[in-house]
Amino acid sequence: MNAEFVIRLAGQAVYTTMKASAPMLIIGLVVGLIVSIFQATTQIQEQTLAYVPKIVAVLLAILIFGPWILNTLVDFTYNLLNNLYKYIG
Repeated sequence: MNAEFVIRLAGQAVYTTMKASAPMLIIGLVVGLIVSIFQATTQIQEQTLAYVPKIVAVLLAILIFGPWILNTLVDFTYNLLNNLYKYIG
């Protein structure tokens, strides 16, 4: 196991983490932008108006994309543990 292999494995782990978290981040960003535009146009400065829709949107994203996220993480873990004998030797 050399440094190049460890860096490649760490890169795959970071990529998998980014891929798994992207749906929630993108939906939270879009909802936050829409709420900010709504607050700017109506001049409503209520703090809960900024947080509640984002929380609800992220929870809905988890419900919708949850099986895909779980499948992605399980595939990465399965490949990692299935090839464990290659990493040791």
